[in-house]
Amino acid sequence: MDLQDLRKDYHWGALEEDKVAPNPMLQFSEWYTQYTTFDVPDSTAMVVSTVSEDGFPRTRVVLLKEVFEDGFVFYTNYHSQKGRAIANNDKVSLLFFWPEMERQIRVVGTAKRISDEKSGAYFNKRPFESRVSAIISPQSEVVPNREYLENKFFDFLQAHPENEPLEKPPYWGGIAVQPIEMEFWQGRISRLHDRLRYTRAADGWILERLAP
Repeated sequence: MDLQDLRKDYHWGALEEDKVAPNPMLQFSEWYTQYTTFDVPDSTAMVVSTVSEDGFPRTRVVLLKEVFEDGFVFYTNYHSQKGRAIANNDKVSLLFFWPEMERQIRVVGTAKRISDEKSGAYFNKRPFESRVSAIISPQSEVVPNREYLENKFFDFLQAHPENEPLEKPPYWGGIAVQPIEMEFWQGRISRLHDRLRYTRAADGWILERLAP
């Protein structure tokens, strides 16, 4: 499969030092607000990369659930591959890719679990069947077949009426990623893309332009 002749030029916008926010979290919020004006599925989708105990990076798409003053939050099973990787090595990266605006945002930072209380509050907001899936699924473990999972799911539903409160399992909760570096990329014509990188410093953030 030869893909060498597939290419696109980028014309949507520009990224200039004197027009970005001094704080990358504010710049993220501005860009994300613009992105939500597009009719796209899963606008909160982001790529999370971790490093497993075998030294290999592993990457998957998750859904961003909260942006706070100093980081990004997603939820997972702590026994999953990414949960175990983060417990062993808290250095992670995130990637947001927004082709409708010819933009991407790369985040490098450290990850830690949020409070059990906060995780429980979010767990209780989820749809009932989503909570059931979180309870019964041994995420990332090998299972015999699809039927095995469906049997566990429907057996649980039969044993627990939908209005019954469900307790958050201790192995499920939120992960907060605190950035130490954030790079904003804007596609430009002739592959002379704009790349602005924020690096955390003792008294704020350092802003630099990178060559494309």
